Amino acid sequence: MFVDKAKVFVKGGDGGDGLVAFRRELYVPEGGPAGGDGGKGGDVIFRVDEGLRTLMDFRYQKHFKAPRGERGRNKSQHGANAEDLIVRVPPGTVVFDDDTGEMIADLTRHGQEVVVAKGGRGGRGNTRFRSPSNPAPAIAENGEEGQARWVVLELKVMADVGLVGFPSVGKSTLLSVVSAARPKIGAYHFTTLTPNLGVVNLGDDRSFVMADLPGLIEGAHAGVGLGHEFLRHVERTRIIIHVVDMSGLEGRDPFDDWVKINEELALYNPKLAERPQIVAANKMDMPESAERLEAFRQKMAEVSPDTVIVPISSLTRQGVQDLLHLAADWLEKLPETTVAETPKPGEGEETVVYRYEPSNQREYAIRRENDTFVIESESIEKLVKRTQFASYEAVMRFATILRNMGIDDELRKRGAKNGSIIRIGEFEFEFFEGGAENYIYDEN
Repeated sequence: MFVDKAKVFVKGGDGGDGLVAFRRELYVPEGGPAGGDGGKGGDVIFRVDEGLRTLMDFRYQKHFKAPRGERGRNKSQHGANAEDLIVRVPPGTVVFDDDTGEMIADLTRHGQEVVVAKGGRGGRGNTRFRSPSNPAPAIAENGEEGQARWVVLELKVMADVGLVGFPSVGKSTLLSVVSAARPKIGAYHFTTLTPNLGVVNLGDDRSFVMADLPGLIEGAHAGVGLGHEFLRHVERTRIIIHVVDMSGLEGRDPFDDWVKINEELALYNPKLAERPQIVAANKMDMPESAERLEAFRQKMAEVSPDTVIVPISSLTRQGVQDLLHLAADWLEKLPETTVAETPKPGEGEETVVYRYEPSNQREYAIRRENDTFVIESESIEKLVKRTQFASYEAVMRFATILRNMGIDDELRKRGAKNGSIIRIGEFEFEFFEGGAENYIYDEN
């Protein structure tokens, strides 16, 4: 089964917790703190494997979670970092963030990789908190949570040459006679439901990959027929071979077919209108095909005189070798990769995304929900998650940080009193007017 779109959940590994420990060895008086830092959580990495041709694996496995880092050890030993989780994807995979729609990566080369979910940092052990005023701290941090998000994968078939055209114009037959591919062939529309790939070997040490794409019809750019599902694959091809039926058996005019298909390509992505294109005038073995070809040439001379037209017959193989050699000659003059992305802000082959990082990481907002005061701040929520509230010293440190940020005074101005509930993320605390402590009350 050919699968070219998938939505999966990825989560980087959590960082390992820091350790509270002290040296208690004979002949080592006042050994002091000796708790090590936790290890870093593993990243989730997508890596291109040229042996894959479909996103079929993601149909059955939709969750990928990297392992967490090891907890810190005594004797100030650092916990082991977790191994990264490598997820193999086929070449031509484009990765998008499901929430923002932002393109994360465009993976086209074998071995190319991208980190889609970063692992969390390890928590600091109590060795890190030693100071002249507190030479034996009993404070350590929890590991940071790994990044978690849903991502959408879209596969755009990587091929040198793409066959496009109306249904039943002979694209599958052409692919079957020039390569070892065996696409489904039938005397009805939409016989081809998935892209088929074949390697064309010319016998002169030249070869290329040809893709037979499902037939397009008018309105394909808006999703009519199979258009929206497979037009994306045309973007990857370096050359387009536009197969036109010269027999007239379908009751259509060949020139109108050529115009409509090119309009659909341009409406889907304007850059496709600039893609090198060869017109393969197919079914020349049929009666009256020669007359229709002559009329076709006359009309093309008026609107697109530079377009190359090659008469062929997939059934008798007339002109097929001329078509293949012409395509190979063109490929030698083109760059190895051609990507025609729909223009969007911040996207491109080698896009560098600059993200704004607030200079003041201690910004916060306080709002009231009935009798509960809600503190909203990304940095404070991270601080809560990294604080080990089982330690009294850690609780005091947490309360001191909030007080120094001015949160205690702001809560008093907003009416907080003894026993008021303070919510930060998933945690709730009680506020005490007379002391520095904020006592942990509950975890939702």
